[in-house]
Amino acid sequence: MPGSALRPEAVPNDAILREIIARAVRGVPELPQFHSLAGARQYRRLYRMVRRHVPAGARVLDWGTGSGHFSYFLTRAGYRATGYSIEGVSHAAWLGEPYERFVGGSTGDPVTLPFESGSFDAVASVGVLEHVRETGGSEARSLGEIARVLRPAGAFLCYHFPNHTSWVDFAASRIPGRHHHVYRYGRADIAALVRGAGLELVETRRYGLLPRNSLHRVLGPLRDARWAADLWDALDAALGVPFSALCQNWAFVARKPAR
Repeated sequence: MPGSALRPEAVPNDAILREIIARAVRGVPELPQFHSLAGARQYRRLYRMVRRHVPAGARVLDWGTGSGHFSYFLTRAGYRATGYSIEGVSHAAWLGEPYERFVGGSTGDPVTLPFESGSFDAVASVGVLEHVRETGGSEARSLGEIARVLRPAGAFLCYHFPNHTSWVDFAASRIPGRHHHVYRYGRADIAALVRGAGLELVETRRYGLLPRNSLHRVLGPLRDARWAADLWDALDAALGVPFSALCQNWAFVARKPAR
């Protein structure tokens, strides 16, 4: 794939985060989560989840690639990434290199994917599945199409899937002009979606009690301090145990049955 000849090695997770931060702070306002080390570390769990469930060198579809930061991780981690967006355009120019094989979809069809059945070893949704209804699609139809393009025993990884009892979304929804999720989900909703697509649920967990995306404003000159990021991680982990129901997001993994 493009870029693989230049970067064939699998790079450690934290090193990849540092690389994305270095690019994002050079003028990518659409990526506030990478404007601080503590903010960027919200993706540590995702990176570990991918390495745990997807074998090295696998073909992975970054479904709803957006700014391309997850495709960047995939490539640097040794996977073969394909970025897909129904908008038909890539927004990853800020990365400076083509870290994904980009494929655009039809803006008139928010569900159908332009790939043959069984094309991918894994498909990932990072903050995308909860928005498909806003574009005229549906979670159930999108998951059915994702299941189609997965090979047997392939994995679907979903991250930043909003929790229906998130305190952050609850608060944001009551402040005019603040971003919040229109659709939020419980564990039963996830199980039903996965089952309806013919997939098998492997794991689910809630995470992220403390905000991350705006931390660069709070931390100021300490935004890249390792001790500040370590402290925020420790607080988030400790408070996230007794207050799990109030966490912002779900992460879950489902697998297509083997033949």
